[in-house]
Amino acid sequence: MYQKFIITQEGVLRFGHVYLHRDLLRAGETCPNGGGLWTIDEGRRALLLYGRSFDFGKPNFGALRSVDWSGVGGQPLELIYQPHWPNVEVEMRVW
Repeated sequence: MYQKFIITQEGVLRFGHVYLHRDLLRAGETCPNGGGLWTIDEGRRALLLYGRSFDFGKPNFGALRSVDWSGVGGQPLELIYQPHWPNVEVEMRVW
């Protein structure tokens, strides 16, 4: 299982431990806004988002409307996207 995320058609950012990004979808949902991988940065108390979904493509954070924290323990954390991972010199705060 892998730490993956998606952004649904309703703009919900959802996290989970799954094999495929599509396993994060609920009945009737689609994922036109992409996804990627995530890991926890304990030092910054943040979730680092990186990569892209092979199923749904690069994440579109402009479509983000809400975050479902249940897949990462239920506690909100700062979200940081690293678009050129593993090059960590460029990153942007998402939430």
